[in-house]
Amino acid sequence: MEINNLNDRITVDAAICNGKPTIRGKRITVQTILGFLSAGNTVEEILAQYPMLEEQDILACLHFKK
Repeated sequence: MEINNLNDRITVDAAICNGKPTIRGKRITVQTILGFLSAGNTVEEILAQYPMLEEQDILACLHFKK
């Protein structure tokens, strides 16, 4: 699946979460989402837990490189 606007989906702001990469400026870090995925959660389970996210946000986390 193609990821639309990766740079718009993952943001870094020193004032949010101590500058850790977050999803669209929300207080949900890329690290948090990757942790859920590595623990075995599915994209659907994460979206149910964080309804403000979109599938593209989660895919962007997988493709994000510091």
